[in-house]
Formats: sequence, structure tokens, C-alpha cells
Amino acid sequence: MSRPIGIDLFAGAGGLSLGFEQAGFDVVAAVEIDPVHAAVHEFNFPDCAVIPRSVTDLSGEKIRAAAGIGSRQVDVVFGGAPCQGFSLIGQRALDDPRNSLVKDFVRIVRELDAGYFVFENVKGLTVGKHRKFLDEIIEEFGQAGYDVVKSWKVLNACEYGVPQDRQRLFLLGAKTGMRLPEYPTPITSKPGKGGKLPNAPTCSQALGDLPDAERYERLKYSDETKAKKSIRASEYAKLMRCDTPEGWAYGYKRKWDPDSLTSSMRSEHTKISRRRFASTLPGEVEPISRFFKLPADGVSNTLRAGTDSARGAFTSPRPIHYKWDRCVTVREMARLHGFPDWFRLNGTKWHGARQIGNAVPPPLARAVASQVMKAMGTKPKRPSKEVRLGKTELLRMSTAEAAAYWGIQNPINQRDRKSGAKKRRQRDIDAAQTSLTI
Repeated sequence: MSRPIGIDLFAGAGGLSLGFEQAGFDVVAAVEIDPVHAAVHEFNFPDCAVIPRSVTDLSGEKIRAAAGIGSRQVDVVFGGAPCQGFSLIGQRALDDPRNSLVKDFVRIVRELDAGYFVFENVKGLTVGKHRKFLDEIIEEFGQAGYDVVKSWKVLNACEYGVPQDRQRLFLLGAKTGMRLPEYPTPITSKPGKGGKLPNAPTCSQALGDLPDAERYERLKYSDETKAKKSIRASEYAKLMRCDTPEGWAYGYKRKWDPDSLTSSMRSEHTKISRRRFASTLPGEVEPISRFFKLPADGVSNTLRAGTDSARGAFTSPRPIHYKWDRCVTVREMARLHGFPDWFRLNGTKWHGARQIGNAVPPPLARAVASQVMKAMGTKPKRPSKEVRLGKTELLRMSTAEAAAYWGIQNPINQRDRKSGAKKRRQRDIDAAQTSLTI
């Protein structure tokens, strides 16, 4: 059965990849420079060609070769190209070397001769001085032969069935002459806002069926254990558990163990911290740690990634659980983000949380991808094939181990060896690897 094909640039662990697969696309290639993220992507999407390189070093021809698609039509290219968005005086923002990855995104879309593209980024590009940069990106696509939906939108994940307040900019485009996609219509609203739409899933609906990780001694040193989830589960939780066909949507079923609680390594908190967590009101920020406490009847705050090893390895704070006096686990973060329970993250809390914080929530990605499918005039088809997940060793790798697995240099060591002008130039590249946090 032939399905339309897509290619994911700046893929991370695969939030966009999963959303597009669930909408009915076959994601045939994923480009991701971070070797740890690339390893996790290969685990979850073993039939996708993972390319652990910078887009700067790639051409459309090389991506086609890696994907093994020959001259087949590439229906859509999607990704969240990192950018700084700051203009140098007297020149275009896109000519700033820190924004070169955005130009590479446009270049690869053109070289692949893709029918459609989806460009995702932070909402900060739509305001103030960054707005000029957004206009330049749209102009760049136009020069490459693509029309862009001019009334671009910032979409909030909680309006698309996700229990998280998370706003991201999406640019949708098509080759000149082809039908442009429309933005997806919201299907839920933030709890407490009222209106005609049903409320987005709440934190308690997202997490209420998961057992408390602190009941399991094994989770002090491992991220997985055998554990029974509650029989009583919300409709959202049933989707995450893939208890019904709707949980798989138009994606491939994975062979997995539903009785295994994964990505759930425990965090050790002091008694003093626990007392502070307990005294923090739901929906408020604990004043010392600055951790947000989840409201049982509301949605999560935006889950962020923190910084990678090249910039000091700072972990963004994970929220405090609404019921237990601890931070949420990586699995609980995944639930709040719309990742189903079969989807695995790196075994460490730092890498796992970073992979979620960097990802587009899959239900939001699916909503956008479905509109591309509709513009193509194609009806999605449910595949009959089941996919066996990759080797669990892919989830246990450090950056150095993952780099060795892919046969590339450790990107952290590469940065350490830079000096002088090279070091300054590398800082510009590093800066471009992290999106704005506005």
C-alpha cells in the first residue's frame, strides 16, 4: 500500500515524525545532528532512515539516497529549523550566519522538489524585531518557488487535545500552483475559558491512571519496570495507552509491552523540598525551586528543554505532580505532551526531558499534517503492518556512545577543541541550534 512520503529535518526524538505518521504519511528520512536524539528516533521509527548530520552538510540528493526513495515524489518536508532571529545592522536577518540553518531548510525543500512544507518555530518570531525575520523567511520561500499561507498562525497545543499550554508558530506552504493547506480548526479549549468546544484533557485525566513511580524500588536505578496501570482511565489516557484503534490513528502499530512502565526513573527529593512542594498551591510556582505545580483540573505549563552539554547542561524544571510531592517523571511529561506510552525516550531524566521539551506535541503535529493531506486531495489509509521497535541499547547511550554508534565525532569534543576565531564561529553555530525562548 503506497502512502504519501515525508521527510523530517531537525527531527529530535520525533514529535513531528509521529504526528505526520499518525496523519497517514510514511516518514522515510529524519535528519538530526544530536546523536542521542538520533538514536532515540531510530528506536521509535526503525523503518525510517536516520541521518545524524547537520543539514548544512546535506543535499536533497544525499537525503534521497539515504532514504532509498530514488526519484519518488517527496510530498512534504517538515521541521523546526532553529534560528536566532536577530538582524545585523544594514543587512537581512537571514544573512546573519546564525540563521543559516533556516536558509538550509528552504534550500533542501527546493532541492527535494517537495510538494509541501511545514516550518515550525517559536511564537517569538511573530512579534517585535523578530517579525522582520519572519517576513524574510516567507520571502525566501517565495523565491524558491513556494507559496506560503500568508495569514500564518500561532497554534496552541491545548486547542488540539493536548493537556499543555504550548504555543508554536507554523508556516504552511506549497509549490506555486498547488492547493495551499488550511490551518487546523481547534477541537478543544483551555479548561476554564468556556466556549462551545470541549475542554482539553486535564492533568489528572492525563496522569491519573499511571502508578506512582515511587512505589517501585527498581526505578531508583532504571527507567522501566513491570507495573499495572489503573483499569479506570480517561478517554485521553486510553488514547495514550493505545487501548483503541484511535490511539494508533493512521500510524503503524508497534509491538510493545503495555504492562511495562517506561521512562519513569525516580527523582530524589529532600524532605524540605517535599514540604515546599506540598505547600505550593496547584497552578502556582514554588518560590525556591521555581517549579510549577500542576493543577489537577487544568493543563500543564509549557514543558521546556533546557540546554545541551555544549551550553552547560542546564535542565529545565519539571513540574510538580498535582497529587504527589515530587516532580513528574519523563513518562508523565510524555503524557502531558501527547506521546503514547509505547514511545520511548532516552533512559536518563536529563536527556529524556530535553527530548520532550524540544518536540512538537504529536497530536498538534497530526492536526497540521492532516490539513496537508487534505490539501493534497489524498485520503489517509490505516496500514496493516506492525513495527517492531529498535534495540533498547539505543535508549541507554551517552552522547559519546551515540556518536560512536553513528560513526561520527562527538559534537561536544569538537566544540572543546575549537580556539580563537574558530571558537567564536562555533558559538554562532551553537546559538543557531537553540530556538528563541520568547
